[in-house]
Amino acid sequence: MKRFIGIVILIFSVLLLISGCNGKDGGGEQIVGIAMPTQSSQRWIQDGGYMKDILEERGYKVDLQYAEDNIDAQVAQIENMIVKGANCLVIAAIDGAALFNVLEQAAQNDVKIIAYDRLIVNSPHVSYYATFDNFKVGVLQGSYIIKALELASGSGPYNIELFAGSPDDTNAYYFFDGAMSVLQPYVDKGQLVIPSGQTNFDQVATLRWDGVVAQQRMDNLLAAYYTDKHVDAVLSPYDGLSIGILSALKSVGYGSTKDIPVVTGQDAEIPSVKSILAGEQAQTVFKDTRTLAKRAADMVDAVLSGGTPEINDTKTYNNGVKVVPSYLEEPVSVDINNWESALVDSGYYTKAQLGM
Repeated sequence: MKRFIGIVILIFSVLLLISGCNGKDGGGEQIVGIAMPTQSSQRWIQDGGYMKDILEERGYKVDLQYAEDNIDAQVAQIENMIVKGANCLVIAAIDGAALFNVLEQAAQNDVKIIAYDRLIVNSPHVSYYATFDNFKVGVLQGSYIIKALELASGSGPYNIELFAGSPDDTNAYYFFDGAMSVLQPYVDKGQLVIPSGQTNFDQVATLRWDGVVAQQRMDNLLAAYYTDKHVDAVLSPYDGLSIGILSALKSVGYGSTKDIPVVTGQDAEIPSVKSILAGEQAQTVFKDTRTLAKRAADMVDAVLSGGTPEINDTKTYNNGVKVVPSYLEEPVSVDINNWESALVDSGYYTKAQLGM
């Protein structure tokens, strides 16, 4: 009898241990798949790394994959995550419209979906969206140009060219619309002139946010419209494009025999911060990926425990099927005047990383 009771106690103890391993505290054996678009951009490496660290500290098993901007590869990676038993997927989509079928598969397997800094469209299965205030990113970029050129005091006319991001990334439209919401009045008044006449998003978009493509387009603009004109500003939505644009400008004498234009950017990537310190790129928008990664991890915790994550926007992000509840983190404009307080004092970079 004593032996029987001992066996019962042993079995009960094992069951308690298993229950503890699978419980919410620390995430247990729950699996989180993180699908990132590419490792060619510093920011996505940081986003994925930060999120993986946070989730693993909370006890989750994490499957982090990068698709190198190959849509088919990302779909295959997500399918594999589902097959391997992922309970939740955090997805920064390469093409927000290309995931309908794989998300149907996820829903059939009761896998929760969180869109990460790129809205997934045309699917009812996106539970939440963690991002920054993307319209404000554009406003910060446009406002910087206005201030740098002193347009509010009536100065001008100045020549400007416009660049936008990838047309398969919904954020690109918010960035561009935000910038033009503050720049367009000065275009209408003639203080900003666009010699190329290329003003529509489709004309100025840059597929896959490719800096080489941006450099080639800037080369073409300079050859076609600026043989006897000076570029005074370039609206660039992302640092990777800004570096390509600046390369084109420097190849025809800007920064040496000609004053370098006001060139904006986004993501505070190290090459662009160094460019700002060298007096080339004028501005970037800092989006603290540590904050966004934690926000996404908190959303994972909430959805896997049956709770509701904190959100602060229920109107902006309509994905064509539903308005996706979102949390918008705050972006910060960075230039030569505040780079140290924003990027170094905050612990995001060390001075050594910036070559100082």
